[in-house]
Amino acid sequence: MRGAGLAAGRPSGRITRGTTNINRLRRVDRAMAADPRIRAACDVPRPLAVDLGYGGRPDTAVEMAIRLRRVIPDLDLVGLEIDPARIVEPRDGVRFALGGFELAGLRPHLVRAFNVLRQYDEDEVHAAWAQMRSALAPGGLIVEGTCDEIGRRCCWILLDGDGPIELTLAWSPAHTRRPSELAERLPKALIHRNVDGEAIHRLLETADQCWDRAAGREVFGPRDRWRYARDMLRDSGVDVRVPRGRLVDNLLTVPWGAVAPG
Repeated sequence: MRGAGLAAGRPSGRITRGTTNINRLRRVDRAMAADPRIRAACDVPRPLAVDLGYGGRPDTAVEMAIRLRRVIPDLDLVGLEIDPARIVEPRDGVRFALGGFELAGLRPHLVRAFNVLRQYDEDEVHAAWAQMRSALAPGGLIVEGTCDEIGRRCCWILLDGDGPIELTLAWSPAHTRRPSELAERLPKALIHRNVDGEAIHRLLETADQCWDRAAGREVFGPRDRWRYARDMLRDSGVDVRVPRGRLVDNLLTVPWGAVAPG
């Protein structure tokens, strides 16, 4: 295996349920491929990415490689699983190995850890983040989050070697009535903080209010309505990052400081 060898000893973490579905992580894959910071982090010869905890089947790891290689052609991707029974032979240019939060001794430029920490306690999150961050290559990034069973609603945190940078909520415009419906898919660091007095609760409330005020734009479709609502959210003082270009998904991205637990 390229770079540092697989770490000796027991992988760090616990075995998850391993449930997955084809195309479940398409929204986060699209966002990663479009993010100039991720492309910059992988702007090195033969960049290495890790899909941590790909589950009972390797489909989403292979899909991640396919989508990212459209913009990072020479990407080397390794899928890591803590359950030895889930390790499979290489396929479609992706290799699979035993590993957990220690990242198997690898030094990746990009890590996707999706639906992994959902089964942990909130007070375990920062230790897992720290362990992954310590294994990154210089300038590396982590995308850690959660989604529903078929990937219509996704939430993730972008981290670098110093800690969390921002939170993104992404959802299917046709299958979500209000932004706050993503609350049940918030990352573990935030899901229990959706209560009065916490910043994430205020953000979701304000997003819903702007969405309701934008009801007149529904005639143009839910994507247009969300664009209008997002502008109102920004005008209300929320530091919203506005993506460029036409989007398939509805996206809400804010700095970590806007939602960090109090």
